[in-house]
Amino acid sequence: MTHVPPVPHVVVSLPFDNPGSREIRFLQEAARFGEIHARLWSDAAVRQATGREPRFPAAERLYFLESVRFVRDARIVDRPADPADPSDDQAPSVLWVVDGRVGHPDQVAFCRARGLDCRVLTDADLAGHPAWEPGPPTPGRRKVLVTGSFDWFHTGHVRFLEEVSALGDLYVVVGHDRNIQLLKGPGHPLFPEQERSYLCGAIRFVHQALVSSGDGWLDAEPEIARLRPDVYAVNEDGDKPEKAAFCRAHGIEYVVLQRTPKAGLAPRSSTDLKARLAQGPAGD
Repeated sequence: MTHVPPVPHVVVSLPFDNPGSREIRFLQEAARFGEIHARLWSDAAVRQATGREPRFPAAERLYFLESVRFVRDARIVDRPADPADPSDDQAPSVLWVVDGRVGHPDQVAFCRARGLDCRVLTDADLAGHPAWEPGPPTPGRRKVLVTGSFDWFHTGHVRFLEEVSALGDLYVVVGHDRNIQLLKGPGHPLFPEQERSYLCGAIRFVHQALVSSGDGWLDAEPEIARLRPDVYAVNEDGDKPEKAAFCRAHGIEYVVLQRTPKAGLAPRSSTDLKARLAQGPAGD
């Protein structure tokens, strides 16, 4: 009988408050060592470690974290540095992975004091935004396409992608920088196209994320011609007559979804977040 070595049990402990591409890159690199079992700081733990209120409540942060494709499971903890958990003690191989720039120093100290294996990831380890390689289409499933700027990625985006993915294999076409500026004006986008595409592709509901190559409200037309989706889905804010007419002319089902947050979570929009977060963290 062939012996199959156990999959390493990787523990990460993080606040995941207003996460961006660095947090996702951290999870991606940590996943190279094994299955990620994430420990999300509770609201009280964030307050204790940072001296301020978290920007987003723990339930919302947990929903986002569990939606990231690299995370095997996640739970909320009150002690960021302590993995005190019977399941961790029983795991065949436990490795703690820490972000060297933003990781809580107590995590490293905790591991060293107890002789636990600990890896610290550096800025060089987390550089760049690697392109996502799509898997083959799922037999029998339709291709579903969505488009947008996906600027300042948040749980409203995650929820939209989750809902749309129920319709088939989900392809996300992120607007290129020049077109977003053309449509929305100076100061947009806040984040470059490769970073926005990277964040979308990190969500487990997404089959592939890529950057558009056309212009205007139908900047994804070249990608639509190549991918040949069965469904083009938009939320109510993205519903445009040009898109509906294009789909009718090309035999593509056009679906408009309402903006509905995950049950129990607050509704989110990029416009609201930009205004809110421009005021600084709560308690400042």
